[in-house]
Amino acid sequence: MSSATQERRLTLGAPVTVPWTSGGFVTAAQRRERAASVVVDEPAQEALPRRAVPTWARRLLLGLAATATVALVGASLMVGGYDISLQGLLTDPAQREMFLISRVPRTLALIFAAVAMSFSGVIMQMITQNKFVEPSTAGTSQWAGLGVLATLIVVPGAPPMLKMLIATAFAFVGTMVFLGVLRRVAVRSSIIVPLVGIMLGAVVGAITTFLAGNFDLLQSMSSWRSGGFSSVVRGFYEPLWAVVVIALLTWLLASRFTIAGLGKDVATSVGMRYEHVVILGTAMVALSTGVTSVVVGFIPFLGLVVPNIVSMVMGDDMHKNLPWVAVLGVGLLMACDLVGRVVVAPMELPASVILGAVGAVVFITLVVRQRRHVSA
Repeated sequence: MSSATQERRLTLGAPVTVPWTSGGFVTAAQRRERAASVVVDEPAQEALPRRAVPTWARRLLLGLAATATVALVGASLMVGGYDISLQGLLTDPAQREMFLISRVPRTLALIFAAVAMSFSGVIMQMITQNKFVEPSTAGTSQWAGLGVLATLIVVPGAPPMLKMLIATAFAFVGTMVFLGVLRRVAVRSSIIVPLVGIMLGAVVGAITTFLAGNFDLLQSMSSWRSGGFSSVVRGFYEPLWAVVVIALLTWLLASRFTIAGLGKDVATSVGMRYEHVVILGTAMVALSTGVTSVVVGFIPFLGLVVPNIVSMVMGDDMHKNLPWVAVLGVGLLMACDLVGRVVVAPMELPASVILGAVGAVVFITLVVRQRRHVSA
């Protein structure tokens, strides 16, 4: 029987053009041709309500976001408890040394952590087909914290690299548990999925607190939950360079994650190994979360807020959105960190405290907006 290219519409997403053979066996070459010819306009997720943004307004918003982020990076390099000026950097060796030991590593850690958690949110939202899922609402961050605690209990003097490996392993297992539970949940609405993750995270968090209390490690876990950058110095933040690899892989695999976001049936029909993509995405999220958790601690809601804001302005083209997700994520985390440095100077508020408040407000706003859209 001859082959034909047909079009069909998904009930939960936008049009997807899928070629298939109406009969007979399909060769590997044909499967690769199918995957290459898939045209994805919108991922099959329960999208948030979005009004069309004019092109000029979109460009203006993106330009302002990029300019503000560059300004915030410059402010992060200059603002702090130790006075540093541009003239002092050229003439004072003490200022120059403090700049290289503390300010530059802290700013780079902010950039890497923001990119890691923002991209992790994008990946998780694709593989779960839900806009409200990110590491802190899926329990991934809480499992990474349990891994950090397990390292402190079993190997108290473990080097940072070992802590990161253990935290990554725990985060990977926890995310797979979350995905496994989701497969057994009958109702998969946009609200139920993050609630499942939040409940799992609460259980893991309770276990972590119980164990930390028994082993006199509550103070250590409290500092982990604070998610601050005040202790980041040269020689400690370097493992965050792994985020560069994760970011590049996310960019290269964006089309596969987008197809995975259409669902297992569609992904399989075009010859893609859906389970392999999910496992790879989970491993990337676990590595990002594990490394970030050890170096800077718990960073909530960044992977939820940033991808949704970018999606509202830009649409759901993952390739096009990723650079702006990075820019907006860096800008938001920088702003929270700078507010924490200035508000109670010379003391500091952890960036995660401010980000948690902002993220909670945005999360509730998105949920209310979604419910109004559904009821309408």
